[in-house]
Amino acid sequence: MHRQIAGSLTGRVTKWLVLVTWLLIAVGSAGFAAKLTDVQNNEASSWLPDTAESTRAFEKLGPFQDPNAIPTLVVYEREGGLTEADLADIEEHAVEIAAMDGVEETDEGGMPSVVSPAAAQQIGVPAISEDGEVAQTQVTFALGSEGWNKMPGIADDLRDIAEIDGVEVYIAGGGGQAADAAEAFGGIDSTLLFATLSVVIIILLFTYRSPVLWILPIICAGISLFTAQAIIYFAAKYADLTVNGQSQAILTILVIGAGTDYALLLVARYREELRRHEDRHEAMAFALHRAAPAILASAATVVLGMLCLLFAEMNSTAGLGPVAAIGIAVTFLVMVTLLPALLVIAGRWVFWPRRPTFGSPEPTQSGIWAKVGRAIAPRPRPVWILTSVLLAVACLGLFTLNTNGLTTEETYTTEFESVTGQQVLVDHGLVDQSNKVVVVANAEQADAVAAAVDGIEGVEEPSEPLTKDGVGFIEATIDHDPSTQAAFDTVERVRDAVHAVDGADALVGGNSAFFLDTLQASERDSLVIIPIILVVVLLILMVLLRSLVAPLILIATVVLSFGAALGLSSLLFTYVFGFAGADPSFPLFAFVFLVALGIDYNIFLMTRVREETMNAGTRKGSLIALTSTGGVITSAGLVLAATFLVLGTIPMVFLAELGVAVALGVILDTMIVRSVLVTAINMDLGGRIWWPSRLDRDDHELTVEEIRAPIETVH
Repeated sequence: MHRQIAGSLTGRVTKWLVLVTWLLIAVGSAGFAAKLTDVQNNEASSWLPDTAESTRAFEKLGPFQDPNAIPTLVVYEREGGLTEADLADIEEHAVEIAAMDGVEETDEGGMPSVVSPAAAQQIGVPAISEDGEVAQTQVTFALGSEGWNKMPGIADDLRDIAEIDGVEVYIAGGGGQAADAAEAFGGIDSTLLFATLSVVIIILLFTYRSPVLWILPIICAGISLFTAQAIIYFAAKYADLTVNGQSQAILTILVIGAGTDYALLLVARYREELRRHEDRHEAMAFALHRAAPAILASAATVVLGMLCLLFAEMNSTAGLGPVAAIGIAVTFLVMVTLLPALLVIAGRWVFWPRRPTFGSPEPTQSGIWAKVGRAIAPRPRPVWILTSVLLAVACLGLFTLNTNGLTTEETYTTEFESVTGQQVLVDHGLVDQSNKVVVVANAEQADAVAAAVDGIEGVEEPSEPLTKDGVGFIEATIDHDPSTQAAFDTVERVRDAVHAVDGADALVGGNSAFFLDTLQASERDSLVIIPIILVVVLLILMVLLRSLVAPLILIATVVLSFGAALGLSSLLFTYVFGFAGADPSFPLFAFVFLVALGIDYNIFLMTRVREETMNAGTRKGSLIALTSTGGVITSAGLVLAATFLVLGTIPMVFLAELGVAVALGVILDTMIVRSVLVTAINMDLGGRIWWPSRLDRDDHELTVEEIRAPIETVH
């Protein structure tokens, strides 16, 4: 029945219907896919849940601050000291800046129409460092909900206005950071797409050794990506799905990497069947019948694993779940419908110059993985014990992993202007006036709240309370970079102080409060989501393999691989790349991708072991499965590892670390965990691996003759 369904998709007529259908979908999707960037929400304030204190404080700031206001600093530096002429120019610049479109408007009394103590400062008077070498001017832009996307152009205008011969000018503060973030993600679609496709094409050329065959998986991956992006565009526009530059970057990598993996598995099985069947339509029907269940299980594991992210408090994390799930689901459909149709339409010549002719021998039977399997078979127990110990030792590197977050200076892999400007202020004893702690409370208790803030270590003198609509507003400047531990400690002290004021119902927000709440929400998400994903993956494996022992062992091996990958990655981050730490969400993201994707290779292997066990027994079946799938799984792992490493082209520490960790984990999974550890355990336990079912009723130790005998696969 399954083979009939598979054959119907690639019949002599239906193959053309499948091709035309997907071409129409691709043409219709392309325009909407190009608009995905337009519906991105990269505002940091949209990433936190509504329950976070900084979010609740933000919602009450409307009467006092434009919720979309972007405080921006123009920093001037002249080595040896700013001259009188420089200072005069800076004051003139301040007047020009104040007249720019988007600067907060003022009323007749000179106060902003949306009253904020910070914005009420006279913009024409710059702050000057004690050594006289640095000056800063602050301006707040109110540009609406799209303001963050407009900051790169505004930053260019500010540089033009602030230009002085011999003076270095930096655009810093929130506006400078927004402009730099836009530069970091600028052209991310085209850059990532071309870089990823280039890497995949090179690996496919090496794997297939055909100048033509690689084109078909690439076409299918491209159609998968455009279709997924179009669906996500509509979900973001009409269903409030949170999409940002980070999730769109991961989507590109995931779709192309996973899609190529599925293509490699299907093409490898199709090539096997072409050697057994003269009719290529019949060969594809058998190939789909054999390979589709493993690909479906793999895709379902990733989809459900990603959907577990919906349990996250962080909106950015929760949004990634559906984005990735849609990408994988679409990719699966394309790779089991369009790719088979294209392969059958093309015929055997597409494999040129190594065409798999009918009746020709299967080359994998004498390949390197056949030799690895025969080396493990005589003494499998010492092999898996030693491998497990080595992986456990690698896990010790986790003790060097610091996930307390990164400062603004540590966020990027390259030096951006806003970071340099921030450091200039610190080096010359000037406080970043744009980093405020803001407090909202009941108006009748506003004075008491202000008094509670006054004198707290790490904050300057609070502003006079402003009251409106029953809400009191106080703000004070924090003496530290917004995302440092010192700033977090200051926020905690402020919160403790104002929460103690009876009847105030005080809430503390601001940049540092946002980063602190992000850290706490990310830690909570890791504790909640990681166990959920493990349970989901375990249930999928139990259904797929109809066993309890095998799924538990596979989960244990993947967790061990994850720990080893993270441990080794942490050592690389610390001692090779010199990164200061990791984003709080890094462990969760790494876990999701490594477990969801890493289990794929065990699924590919174990479904083949189960298939061969019915004919040859578990131990012999393990040898056959490793021999048959070793090459394709290794190639798939290299593709996925290489695609994730492409994330390193984006100058953000978080994405670079994620790419390295996932790539390293995938290599461990394909080269060591799947090929050595799991295979050795299978050979050691034999039929017991399928408990409580009795799949292997003729369980016995392999003889030397059986180990060395030619490998025959299930037909």
